[in-house]
Amino acid sequence: MKAWTITGPAPHTLADLTLTDVAEPTPGDTEVKVYVRAVGLNPADYKVIEGSNTTEPRVVGMDCAGEIVAVGADVANWSVGDRVMYHGDLRRAGSLAEFTVTTALSLAPIPSNVSFEQAAASLCGTLTAYQALYRKANLSEVPTVLIHAGGGAVGLAALQFARDLHLRTITTTSARKRPLVERVGADTIIDYHQEDVTTAVLAATDGLGVGLSLNTIGGEELAADVDRMAYNGQIIAIGDGMPAHMDLDSKALGLTRSALGGVYRSKNPTEIADLGFMAGVVGQKLATGEFDPVIDRILPFDDAAEGLRVLQRGENLGKIVVKVD
Repeated sequence: MKAWTITGPAPHTLADLTLTDVAEPTPGDTEVKVYVRAVGLNPADYKVIEGSNTTEPRVVGMDCAGEIVAVGADVANWSVGDRVMYHGDLRRAGSLAEFTVTTALSLAPIPSNVSFEQAAASLCGTLTAYQALYRKANLSEVPTVLIHAGGGAVGLAALQFARDLHLRTITTTSARKRPLVERVGADTIIDYHQEDVTTAVLAATDGLGVGLSLNTIGGEELAADVDRMAYNGQIIAIGDGMPAHMDLDSKALGLTRSALGGVYRSKNPTEIADLGFMAGVVGQKLATGEFDPVIDRILPFDDAAEGLRVLQRGENLGKIVVKVD
């Protein structure tokens, strides 16, 4: 089968990504084999490539939508022909291939009126936002939520989920991505190139600050969030890097880490199955029109590497999806 793989000695770059022939995978007893129809691309995809030290060919890609073509002996709830979507395990061969194998635990059904492309666009960033707001956030103290980088995949999904939770939203973005956050209904938009974010947040909250911050930036921006928070507020850290100096005590702030990456490594079947549950909820929201995956472009399979380069350069406005046909 055809698959996008990284080859050669580390360190790797996107230049090491090639379309090659590899053997079709075989599912284990608790796994399914999926005929891949669409793959959503994510910044984590090229970060995984650059961070990989493998010298053996490795198939990349983590978000998948497709059809089951084989099931393992112990798989009871899924059948050949089922349309499924899932966020994959970074430790195994990825989804940018004609066929892939995954654990049955994390699967979710794709509703009949949802396309493979819509499903594939609604996984990594969307599930990260869902986990942050529906699993991690303490909403008892939250009249307003600050969503950093509202024009990114996590931000666009978080803005929509916050609306469903009847939260007032403040988001940061650039002028180029402002139409995206307007499209999904942000209440207050801060152009971080033109405005001081802390001053704008305090002005929008009558000086009180926000009860919740979804911080996808990380690093020093986490420390800066302290001045933007209301008393008893909570910062959910999604971006990389944790500063050593954060004064959480003066405002009795909570700091929570949210990430999908460790779910499979935990080997906790309940947590792995929750990936499937969350994806199932998103699938239903897609089916009813409650969720907009904000797709920028759909590329043919042969152009997957170029799609990752566009993503790495930050040239996209919304999700990039690869159609495997």
